[in-house]
Amino acid sequence: MNQTMLAAIAESAQTPLAVRHIARPVPGKGQVLVRIHAAGVNPLDTKIAVGAGAHARQALPAVLGLDLAGTVVELGEAVDGFTPGQEVFGMAGGIGGAQGTLAEYIAVDARLIASKPHALGMREAAALPLVFITAWEGLVDRANVHSGQRVLIHGGAGGVGQVAVQLAKARGAEVYATGSASSLDFIRSLGATAIDYQAQGVEAYVEQYTAGEGFDIVYDTVGGSTLDASFKAVKPYTGHVLSCLGWGQHSLAPLSFKSATYSGVFTLAPLLTGKGREHHGSILREAAVLADAGQLAIRVDPHQFALDEVNDAFRQVAEGRGRGKTVIQLVSD
Repeated sequence: MNQTMLAAIAESAQTPLAVRHIARPVPGKGQVLVRIHAAGVNPLDTKIAVGAGAHARQALPAVLGLDLAGTVVELGEAVDGFTPGQEVFGMAGGIGGAQGTLAEYIAVDARLIASKPHALGMREAAALPLVFITAWEGLVDRANVHSGQRVLIHGGAGGVGQVAVQLAKARGAEVYATGSASSLDFIRSLGATAIDYQAQGVEAYVEQYTAGEGFDIVYDTVGGSTLDASFKAVKPYTGHVLSCLGWGQHSLAPLSFKSATYSGVFTLAPLLTGKGREHHGSILREAAVLADAGQLAIRVDPHQFALDEVNDAFRQVAEGRGRGKTVIQLVSD
């Protein structure tokens, strides 16, 4: 096998990524060498490329990219449960000093990947890991979403939002989701009641859909003032607010006066700390079960970017022009 590979490298902040040959990694103990067929592009990748996203701890130069779908090529020492040729997916690197997924190969901790869902192609599978893990860690791990609950997802057409809607529905909840006017039809297609947040204030939709009681679970996938709106929308006493972008300064008074609870979701922690990586693998196995049961899909932007078009893909994500998750394809279907 060739000892080099192509990779997209952010050499310095706010400069175009460079696609060039670098050494192909060798899997170490507990690692799997994966031939990457497709790599998802997330907003965090674009932030790191311009010198932001300090919480990701990815110093430049670096190969970026968090998500992948591909094929197992080689096993390192002490790896069980994977075989060469097996199709896998996962959130595998690109932060904390680790090589990212915008490359032909990656040596990844076997705990971070799982068998690819049969129902999804490589592009769809590569779009799923970060957003599904984020949705699961909030709705299931923190809030234990279940039937009989009313769940409000803020940003229901976004990456995390669209899978959060489907996950809450799969677990029996009654789901509502906010979005702009142009996204309402897509939100409805996921099976949620769509709320135009620009046309209707919090108090109005809480009254309309919960008779003023509030929602059992509110998941903020947007951040900023949306988290403040979440505190207003949640049910007193038993209500639970979640946020995967709760990094600002917010008054807890509206939540405290309701005696409701709040949980933050920081999906990157296992990659940065090394702790809890097995749980990421188990969450991805749950995603595969749902996808293969027809209860989980992901909208992928139709443009098939190649690796040498990585800067065009990054611009699309940074400018919010994608019609679904942006994916870079390294191996043709």
